[in-house]
Amino acid sequence: MPGYNSPGVYVEEVDTGPRPIEAVGTSTAGFVGTAPNPEARAGEAVAVNNWSEFKRIFVRDGDPSTDLANAVYGFFLNGGSRCYVANVPDGTAIAGKGAGLDALAMIDEIAIIAAPGRTDLASHSALVASAEELKDRIAILDAPATVDDLRTLTIVATVETGAAPEPGEGGTKAPTKPKATAGLRPPPSDAGFGAFYFPWLRGRDAMDPEKTISIPPSGHIAGIYARTDGERGVHKAPANVVVRGALGLTQFVSRAEQETLNPEGVNCIRYFSREGIRVWGARTLAPRGTSWKYVNVRRLFSMIEESIAISTRWVVFEPNDVVLWKAIQRDIGAFLTLLWRQGALVGARPEDAFFVKCDAETNPDDVVEAGQVVVVIGIAPVKPAEFVIFRIGQSPTGTTVEAA
Repeated sequence: MPGYNSPGVYVEEVDTGPRPIEAVGTSTAGFVGTAPNPEARAGEAVAVNNWSEFKRIFVRDGDPSTDLANAVYGFFLNGGSRCYVANVPDGTAIAGKGAGLDALAMIDEIAIIAAPGRTDLASHSALVASAEELKDRIAILDAPATVDDLRTLTIVATVETGAAPEPGEGGTKAPTKPKATAGLRPPPSDAGFGAFYFPWLRGRDAMDPEKTISIPPSGHIAGIYARTDGERGVHKAPANVVVRGALGLTQFVSRAEQETLNPEGVNCIRYFSREGIRVWGARTLAPRGTSWKYVNVRRLFSMIEESIAISTRWVVFEPNDVVLWKAIQRDIGAFLTLLWRQGALVGARPEDAFFVKCDAETNPDDVVEAGQVVVVIGIAPVKPAEFVIFRIGQSPTGTTVEAA
């Protein structure tokens, strides 16, 4: 404390108020792929804020269209406002030393990643692995444009799909067992850091509007994520939303077919005669029956975790005592209360929606001696009304409708 050596009035500024936790952004996307100019800013993560800026950086006169270009155009068309683009040569891996996905990993702002048009197992695995490692983003994965057997979308892809040859005289004999069905589903993500969409869209070519082409959906879906975040919040499932710029689909999916695909984490884009082309699924690649099977739940938790981690850095090196514990509880509690008021958490009261515990029980002497502060947080997220059921029965005075 300063010394008071002479009579007078002394005014001191003391920071005793709360330190508000600000929610991090969730709508910035990162795309890796081949630009119309494959040499432009190769291997870098370049910020792009609109379609004109993308063309200025990545397109020369006469350059052909690419899946990446159409995905970026679809992102901005569907409500996206900012993305990063990593340009890689056509046919090269998206991950590895100096590859585009590694450049995107360096940008904390990114909350959505995709490799438009890449439907192979290696690309899907790399996207999911990057999202799982960083835990602050979700990977949007493109299915093939069309498939002959929709069941293959529910079978996890492998490198080898046939039975091993049997040894025989003078070499090997052909397999006597029938070939296994080739799976097309990306590898599972137990914590829900990947989402898989089928089929592709039919729309105007961003580089030549006179042409109608097949477009991978990941860019349009990323834009829908951003649009939903802005209009409703990250807790709202990015589904039952019109896909802007979609004139058709490469393959139509019926309700009966989706009943097979949806439980396995395949999000269908469907055409409805009255509502048009809409995203009709919000599942992740997490196994059935887990807490991470919905896209909005995964993204909500990622946002909460990163927001708290960033906004509580002031805690580092503070005296580890009751005063600090109460301050942490206060700040996190205020943040979660705000989310509850916005409709992101379930419960009639804040105490029904979450709890924050940081006290002597979570921080015993051995934890304090180790230089640690332990905070236990429980959250009840809002989950989408995926199945709306109306039970209708007749009564003597009319018809009663009961929603369940």
